[in-house]
Amino acid sequence: MSAQTERSFQKQEAVFLNAKSGKNSRWYKEIGLGFKTPAEAINGTYIDRKCPFTSNVSIRGRILT
Repeated sequence: MSAQTERSFQKQEAVFLNAKSGKNSRWYKEIGLGFKTPAEAINGTYIDRKCPFTSNVSIRGRILT
C-alpha cells in the first residue's frame, strides 16, 4: 500500500488502542460470498477505511476485481 499522506493519526475504528494486552491488535473480517480474506489484510499494518476486509464497509451489490 502507499505511504500515509495525511497528518492525522490513522487507526482502525474497531480497535481500542489503550488495551492492556501485549498482543498485536488488528481487526479484520471474513466478508463471505466466496471471497477469502487476504494475508495482507490479516497481518498487514495498513489502514484503509474503504477496504472491505479491515473496515466496516458492505460489499453487497458491488463487484470486486
